Amino acid sequence: MSKGYAEGSALEERLADLERAQRERRAPEAPLRLAVFGSTADETETHFLGWADEVDADDLFASGDAYGIKLRRVPAPTRRAAPRHDGAAPR
Repeated sequence: MSKGYAEGSALEERLADLERAQRERRAPEAPLRLAVFGSTADETETHFLGWADEVDADDLFASGDAYGIKLRRVPAPTRRAAPRHDGAAPR
């Protein structure tokens, strides 16, 4: 007499679920950080101006230093991904 729960389609589905979970396993996502993007007189293309908690987007716009300001959530750089100050590639 079979156990029923340990064989047949239920077991096959459970094994398929486990295989899918292993294939879809991803690296942990980087935390997101609010960044300020905009244009300046020197660089008219939209570019990174700073982190929202370090620069005041309203002051940049009000002073005329930057325009077209947008706030975006972007992956925060990790220490490993951040470029070194001397311009050399990260180790």
